[in-house]
Amino acid sequence: RGYADMKNLSDCPVQDLARVEFVLTDIDDTLTVDGRLPACAYAAMEQLDQAGIQVIPITGRPAGWCDLIARQWPVAGIVGENGAFYFRYEEKTRRMLRRYAKDASTRTADRQRLTALQDQILKAFPDAGLSADQPYREADLAIDFAEDLGPLPRERVLGIVAMFEAAGASAKVSSIHVNGWFGDYDKLSMTRIFFSEIFDMDISRDTDLAKIVFSGDSPNDQPMFGYFPLSFGVANVIEFRDLLTDPPKFVTPSAGGQGFAELAGAILSAKQAKLKR
Repeated sequence: RGYADMKNLSDCPVQDLARVEFVLTDIDDTLTVDGRLPACAYAAMEQLDQAGIQVIPITGRPAGWCDLIARQWPVAGIVGENGAFYFRYEEKTRRMLRRYAKDASTRTADRQRLTALQDQILKAFPDAGLSADQPYREADLAIDFAEDLGPLPRERVLGIVAMFEAAGASAKVSSIHVNGWFGDYDKLSMTRIFFSEIFDMDISRDTDLAKIVFSGDSPNDQPMFGYFPLSFGVANVIEFRDLLTDPPKFVTPSAGGQGFAELAGAILSAKQAKLKR
């Protein structure tokens, strides 16, 4: 299945959207536009939440951001740093659940290896830089190529990926960063754990998969695009068509947060139509 096989949002069967109970979504350039969260995207999350549809961001952003998002956004939890953990804030007990893919001592050892690798990458790619949110990360190294710097040419970005991989690290390209970490986890593996531990759901079952939508925009979303039958790219996913071996099944008309709002609107309309029958 390739880029040419992607269909428009309007081609997604209404009966499929009417079954949705969970909306998983990337954040950067999926909910945001030019680095900011537009009102339409936040309102869409709130409307989904009020309709009983649980929203769960699946992001490469750092633990520090994820703590705030889990507390303050209308979400059921969040998977962060490309699958290094999930956080879930329980309002009734005012308690934050923090579940990591690796234990604390292993994360500390990984950090020492990543710090050494950071120096090597920045020396080899002086036109790149450490991401501004790196101090708030617990498990990965984020190299900025398009957020506060650049954007760097594609071959430079792939060169950074190659350095991570040569050191034995996993590496993923988002729309703004190359994220690298030691371990074989990713967004999908931690999403599986989240659903198992929080909702007692096995998302390898077709009946459970049918309840879940994923939306994203870039190559690091590919494990999710490839796995979920109801996977959606916001329109700017097309910018990465040459890097997508597992593209989304559907694409929204608009980019970024506007595209996410279109997807949310389609889900809510399908739910309302089902209720009227």
